[in-house]
Amino acid sequence: QVQLVESGGGSVQTGGSLRLSCSASRSTFCMGWFRQAPGKEREGIAYITMYGTTRYADSVKGRFTISRDNAKNTQTLQMNSLQPEETAMYYCAARQDRCGLGLEDGYYWGQGTQVTVSS
Repeated sequence: QVQLVESGGGSVQTGGSLRLSCSASRSTFCMGWFRQAPGKEREGIAYITMYGTTRYADSVKGRFTISRDNAKNTQTLQMNSLQPEETAMYYCAARQDRCGLGLEDGYYWGQGTQVTVSS
């Protein structure tokens, strides 16, 4: 089992920035972020492997940056130029075997942190 704890959500105006953080109870191969807006499916937005390989959803490329500190088992997501449609609950995710942006079995999940972008 892996416990994940997120922090850093909040409210921001259109075009603003937020930084999300996640702390894991132990090391995992893959760490990433998903988000779920009301009435919509949970979607993967970014991941990073323990070797530093990253991948982003097209909707956030160039605006979001994911990073991790393997020594501390933490990851962060820097989000810039936020838009109202990105209002959602953001979830830290981790898994041991592989990385992906698809919603699959095998992830460990944090409790989520709310991000609200107002126009």
